Amino acid sequence: MLEEILEQVQKGTLSIAEAKDQLATFENLGFAKVDHHRKKRQGFPEVVYGEGKTSEQIISIIQALRARNNQVMVTRISKEKAATVQQACPEFIYHEVAQILFWKNQEESTVHSNGYIAVVAAGTSDLRVAEEAAVTAEILGSKVHRIYDVGVAGIHRLLNHAEEIQKATVSVVVAGMEGALPSVVGGLVSHPVIAVPTSVGYGANFNGLSALLTMLNSCASGISVVNIDNGFGGGYNAVLIHQLAQKGERNEDTLF
Repeated sequence: MLEEILEQVQKGTLSIAEAKDQLATFENLGFAKVDHHRKKRQGFPEVVYGEGKTSEQIISIIQALRARNNQVMVTRISKEKAATVQQACPEFIYHEVAQILFWKNQEESTVHSNGYIAVVAAGTSDLRVAEEAAVTAEILGSKVHRIYDVGVAGIHRLLNHAEEIQKATVSVVVAGMEGALPSVVGGLVSHPVIAVPTSVGYGANFNGLSALLTMLNSCASGISVVNIDNGFGGGYNAVLIHQLAQKGERNEDTLF
């Protein structure tokens, strides 16, 4: 990257001021330091966490991000706050169930065409977290198959989708109550399972703690667990695994 910028400066196609701007690691907005090198380090731009931020702060951050990226995403943003942001940035799309506000440059966005991520949810009450995972994965370029309302209370519903889940590159399994679903899925598939506990449940669920502990104590191999209600984290990690699988498929003929 540095060599390319120096070459552009030498050719006169890039001014020194523009070169300094591209080399800046972050942009100081006073209340926030926008990380412009996140995409270069990790492959995706910085994602904005919407809770606790005012609409005005979110607008300033996403405008700074959009100036340098092909996609911008805000998580955990209420419908009311998103509506205010959309007045200033009407090109952004709001997904109400997932509580995600996003913009993608359709001309330059890429999709990992091979394979898909299975997002599996135990019940309808888990859909907010499941959709946060699914929409996150789609925005970041992965194909998603949604398999919802297949909890262990009616195991035949899950088994009806067993083949579809088994063919996925990675599964994100979302469940509240006792949190048993990831263990069942983990025993049926040969790919990684990312378990997402939700705060759905009665008193002894302890706002998702019982589901979290069940998933951490799973006897099924290949299960990783993210925090309670962290659909974004589950979706993001699934995309990383999906991308690595794509690289493996492209390079499998040159391993030896």
